[in-house]
Amino acid sequence: MNSAQVDAYLRRIGVDHPAWPTVDVLRELHLRHLQTVPFENLSIHLGEEIVLEEKRLLDKIVGAHRGGFCYELNGAFGALLGALGFDVTLLAGRVYGEDGRLGVPYDHLVLWVRTVDGGDWLADVGFGAHSHYPLAVGERGEQVDPAGVFRVVEARADPAGVRGGGDSAEFGDLDVLRDGRPRYRLEVRPRVLGDFVVGAWWNSTSPASHFVRSLVCSRVTEDGGRITLSGGRLTVTSPDGRKEVADLVGDEEVLETYRDRFGIELDRVPTVAGAGQDG
Repeated sequence: MNSAQVDAYLRRIGVDHPAWPTVDVLRELHLRHLQTVPFENLSIHLGEEIVLEEKRLLDKIVGAHRGGFCYELNGAFGALLGALGFDVTLLAGRVYGEDGRLGVPYDHLVLWVRTVDGGDWLADVGFGAHSHYPLAVGERGEQVDPAGVFRVVEARADPAGVRGGGDSAEFGDLDVLRDGRPRYRLEVRPRVLGDFVVGAWWNSTSPASHFVRSLVCSRVTEDGGRITLSGGRLTVTSPDGRKEVADLVGDEEVLETYRDRFGIELDRVPTVAGAGQDG
């Protein structure tokens, strides 16, 4: 990234250019990214190509004021952090399903970030409802976050409380838990963005992928809650977990909500093939 691209990205998330790549700066960038750049899979349902190349990601997220899913969001965020002087390593993850089993390889992309004032952190702005702030890699106790209580632990073949485990864990792999439930497993070995092309293709084309079967556009709100548009259903979640749900009427109201609530300008409403607008 050149200096003009860095400045444009920082304007996109509403952050001044930091003096040093410290943990406090990382925390601010992480939260502001979650508040301003939506987690969304609209490209899949608009017939738009998803390309894991730095320029294409910046064109989409910064230039077109869009969001994306993990490969796009964490891929672009990692490029920004690297340009700001952070030491960034891309890690591959596998997401735990509802049945407790791990998903396909390269199912998720997470950033391992080192700051100049010490410490290693897991930054993840591409997992939907997840931690608002980076998680300390070396901390094995509870890490309290506005989004819940998180833990980073050494992976085991059958983590406590997971039904139908049995997936082997290699030495050094980590499980990330939220409120006692494993969310994903990380392979602690460096990757490059191109390694995730197959995972992105599977998640954007396979009938077994939940991204293909449903629509989502979601971001953290300024008060620490969350706002989510799933097809034609808008859900606003307060910081204490209370939900307000509204069914939008007509394409114009849906397009207006994308524009006013998420800053996304669309010329047509994305729909799931063979499904109603609620996805």
